[in-house]
Amino acid sequence: MGASANILEGVIAPPGGRLDKALAEASGLSRERVKALLSEGRVTLAGKAAAQGSLKVAPGTPYAIDVPEAAPAAAAAQDIPLVVVHEDADLIVIDKPAGLVVHPAAGNPDGTLVNALLHHCRGQLSGIGGVARPGIVHRIDKDTSGLLVVAKTDRAHEGLAAQFADHSIERAYNAVVAGRPIPMAGTVRGAIGRSSANRKKMAIVEDGRGKHAVTHYRTLETLAHASLIECRLETGRTHQVRVHMSSIGHMLLGDPVYGRTPKAIRPILSRLAFSRQALHAAELGFLHPVTGQMVRFSSPLPDDMRTLIDELRL
Repeated sequence: MGASANILEGVIAPPGGRLDKALAEASGLSRERVKALLSEGRVTLAGKAAAQGSLKVAPGTPYAIDVPEAAPAAAAAQDIPLVVVHEDADLIVIDKPAGLVVHPAAGNPDGTLVNALLHHCRGQLSGIGGVARPGIVHRIDKDTSGLLVVAKTDRAHEGLAAQFADHSIERAYNAVVAGRPIPMAGTVRGAIGRSSANRKKMAIVEDGRGKHAVTHYRTLETLAHASLIECRLETGRTHQVRVHMSSIGHMLLGDPVYGRTPKAIRPILSRLAFSRQALHAAELGFLHPVTGQMVRFSSPLPDDMRTLIDELRL
C-alpha cells in the first residue's frame, strides 16, 4: 500500500445500510473510491478490517479510512493562462477560449485544458479515483468557446456526473448559423451517432443506433444571410448543436465538417480569418454537488464572434 495522506474517522450516520454507501455519505469520498479503498484493506469498522461494500452497518458505528497520497497524474502540469469564472474547494468553472483542447489525446499530448488545470490547481486536487487530476465531466469542442465545469474532488465529480447523466444541467449556446430558421424558434429531435459514411463525423441516425438528443433553438437576431440563435440543450451529445442545426438546413458558420458556408458569406469569413464554428457556450447552471445550492454562470460572446456578427448586421 502507498503512503497515507490522511486518516478519515467518524461514525456512520443514519440510516446506515450498505457499508460502501454509508461510508461515501459520511466521508465525502465517491462510492467508487470507497469500494477501491475497501478492496485495498484501508477501511476499519469498529476497529476491525472491513472489505465488503455490501456489509450492512448500523448508525453510530465508528469507522476509519486510510486514504493514501494521490498518485501524480500522467499528464504534465503546464502554466497556460485560464479565465476562471468561479472556483471553490470542490470545483472550478472555466471560460475556455476557442482553440484550446480539453483533454490530452493522440495528436494533442499537451497544451490542453487538463495540463493547465494541473498547474492551476496544484495542491488542491483531492485525488479523483486515487489520482491527483481534474475531473472532466463534460467537454466542448476545441474550436468552441465558453463555459466548462471541472471537478476538483471525488464528491463533486460524482455529483456533477450524475447531473449530466440525468440531463438536469442547464446549458445554453450562442451560434451564428446560415440562413433564417423557419419557424424562428423550435425544437430539433433526432438520435445522434457516428456517421456510417464518415466515422469522424456524427449524424442523425435511426432510433436504437444513436443516443436520444433534443435541442431547443430560438432566433436572437436576423443577420445578412445568417442568424444569431440560442440553443438550449435538453441532452448533451457530441457535436449536438452542429449536427441538429445542420440537419434543418442551418449549418454553423465556419464549421468545416457539417456543411458549406453560403457563397455570400465566404468573403467575410476570409477577411476576418474566422476559421472555426461560430459556437459559444454562453450559460451553465447546476446544483452545486456539495452545497446543494443552484449556481448559474454566463459568458459574453468572444471578440471574434462579436466582430463576425457586426459584419453581418443588416
